[in-house]
Amino acid sequence: MRAQDVSSRELEDTTPNLGLPSSAGGQDAELLSAFHGLEALPRVANLICRGSRGKDGMPVVFSAEVDLETLQAGDFRVVTKSGQIGTMHCASVLPATDPGELRTVLLIGDFGNASEDPPVQVEVIGHLHSIDGTLDFRGATVAVTPLEDGPSMIFAEVVEDWTLVGNLGPRRTRGSLCPSDNIVQAIRVTWAGGVTLANGKEPGDAERDLYRIIVEAEDGSQRIVTPAALADLGDGDNNHMLCLDTKDRSISVSFPAGIFTDPNDDLNPETSVLVSKPN
Repeated sequence: MRAQDVSSRELEDTTPNLGLPSSAGGQDAELLSAFHGLEALPRVANLICRGSRGKDGMPVVFSAEVDLETLQAGDFRVVTKSGQIGTMHCASVLPATDPGELRTVLLIGDFGNASEDPPVQVEVIGHLHSIDGTLDFRGATVAVTPLEDGPSMIFAEVVEDWTLVGNLGPRRTRGSLCPSDNIVQAIRVTWAGGVTLANGKEPGDAERDLYRIIVEAEDGSQRIVTPAALADLGDGDNNHMLCLDTKDRSISVSFPAGIFTDPNDDLNPETSVLVSKPN
């Protein structure tokens, strides 16, 4: 895969074994989630990989960003409840291509029937490296969130530079930025799958105000704040940027149930996640 490619239909692992560890520098090479988002992708999925319409869509979230040059569709194996191996078609980081978002990979293929023999596990079987070249995700496994379940927040991190604009993928996958005035900190939250409102629109001020962030001041006191603005919108991916007007250390993020839906129209449960510091 060339550096600017964002999708792969290569069904063999072509990445050499460099002997990289699965844990280094306090970071583990893990799969954090696998979300059975859709059992029949719409026609627009053909823009991600030709022939994707009608196939299963399953975003998987990694503990660190992945090196695109080491990403092949054949790096993954999906196992169904009966023990059958799913047929992989494509692996892509679309639409999550903004800077810092390359921890989400969309798996496309035939992964079993959700009602009769649903997918239950995803395993990394190829040599897939972290973006900094320190970890190999081979051997990482995670249980699949069923099709009928709604999306939860999986990961949250402090964003060191929230003004960066990406150059991967098409322009339609570029999310909005935090406003330039009065914003002194930003938190990226990664959901298990893409999230919008029930009418398909992006969240607005009402939904922004539902995000709750626990922050800690220098004296150790904690309080709850809401984002001053909500960004990384309009790109169809599974990330939101929480733009804050306080420098207090962010501890955790929470969000109430029943507000966002995934592409299968399943509502999110009540969800919370700790905020990771930049590596």
